[in-house]
Amino acid sequence: MDTPHAPEAVGRRMNVTLWVLQILTGVFFIVASSFPKLIAQSSAVEIFDQIGGRWFMYLIGAFELAGGVALLIPILSGLASLAFIGLMVGAFITQLVVLDGENALTPVILLVIVAVIAWGRRERTAELIAWMRSRR
Repeated sequence: MDTPHAPEAVGRRMNVTLWVLQILTGVFFIVASSFPKLIAQSSAVEIFDQIGGRWFMYLIGAFELAGGVALLIPILSGLASLAFIGLMVGAFITQLVVLDGENALTPVILLVIVAVIAWGRRERTAELIAWMRSRR
């Protein structure tokens, strides 16, 4: 590989890696995380009865569904990952404080993944914010 082209190759690899993370994470949030909440699966109901009730379960499920879809939309992926950072911090704290902490590692792993996506898509997020400000 020639030195002048090395940054382009690294950029392409990073973009592909980010897309793989976005697709896998988006599908996870849509299928494995939001659907059990939105269809009131018994295991989700049991957990949310301890932490805030069914209205909260449906709200979090809707956030996860919207965020999972947004991870798959280029201009929204960075913003969605930032929102998921907040959601995963909340999930981690809830696991430790309210629940038994047995599943506390899951939100930490997801937090790391969405933080990588947020960092990798920071330019797109800045473009989106600049575009929104220009519309005022």
